[in-house]
Amino acid sequence: MLTDEIEKQSSQEQADKQDAVTINIGNDPVMQSALDVLSILGKNPIVRLKAKGNSIPNAVAVANIITEKMLHGNSTIQKVTVDTDKAPGIGNMLSTVEIIVKKITAKTD
Repeated sequence: MLTDEIEKQSSQEQADKQDAVTINIGNDPVMQSALDVLSILGKNPIVRLKAKGNSIPNAVAVANIITEKMLHGNSTIQKVTVDTDKAPGIGNMLSTVEIIVKKITAKTD
């Protein structure tokens, strides 16, 4: 039974990743990035925010602004993935984050 649930979750995550639009967050102004993400969420149900290094706080801020301020509970942070990539050079590491924001659609009866 547990194996079935894991397989269903895994296939659901794969389907969500295919539907998601990926946005790389850089050092642009946070509000401008949030407005850009909001306009994309108007057309797509899932947005994947990606950031590296010093841009990670901006991605977190954008996700929070979208879910808590702009969409007021009509979206949720579905998944957060934190990773580290080995950058060129000896001992250099680069942190990365991926935040999946999902728009909650109203159910009709």
